[in-house]
Amino acid sequence: MDTPPNHRTMAEYFMKGIADGSVGAAEVIAWADEVVVAAAKTEDWMIEISSSNPDDHTGVLHHLHAVQGEIQPELLAALLARKG
Repeated sequence: MDTPPNHRTMAEYFMKGIADGSVGAAEVIAWADEVVVAAAKTEDWMIEISSSNPDDHTGVLHHLHAVQGEIQPELLAALLARKG
């Protein structure tokens, strides 16, 4: 992938991964931690995910739904293909 996926695309990837059991909440939290560090301005969803309990898959999933933006279908498909 030449272009990195945006936050919304990554959120969709993680939601699908949590739903099928291939991604754990701890992985999503680690991603959110990296996003917080790199962000010029933090958003509520970043903090909510970053401070989530790694045992609370449902809570993390809920916070992923708050990520705004447009899904990049081709990048999402590439992420999912690498996972599977």
